Amino acid sequence: MNDTIDKKKIESLLPHRAPMLLIDKLINIIHLKSATAIMNVKKDGFYVQGHFPGQPVMPGVLIVEAFGQAAAALTAYGIDPKEYENKLVFLMSVDKARFRNPVLPDCELHLEIEAIRSHGRVWKYKGTAKVEGKRMADAEWTATIVDKK
Repeated sequence: MNDTIDKKKIESLLPHRAPMLLIDKLINIIHLKSATAIMNVKKDGFYVQGHFPGQPVMPGVLIVEAFGQAAAALTAYGIDPKEYENKLVFLMSVDKARFRNPVLPDCELHLEIEAIRSHGRVWKYKGTAKVEGKRMADAEWTATIVDKK
């Protein structure tokens, strides 16, 4: 499966909504293995308006959040819909996060993610964030699938 999903489909997979839904599209999807999320980083985005006035930069912690959303969408899209019904994906840990270059507004951030392994409801991922092919950040993280309350 090498699909593309749009924001409307992402909204059917994730509980996030504006302004916290950060990813706009998922492309190059390989079933439960990898994908590239596209995030349009805009100068009027809530995350840059006060960070920093006069020299806006996307906060690194939100790059990590976007990684997590991309991984959750990849996983939710790949597993059996009946198995994912009434479930959420929660971030458990973040490791080896490195912020190499500032992400400036009015760019298209590509979040290349890969599922490293899964054990039951626990998944481990790694990702690289790029703008125009230039590495901006990378990280590894673990997430779990939990029941909605």
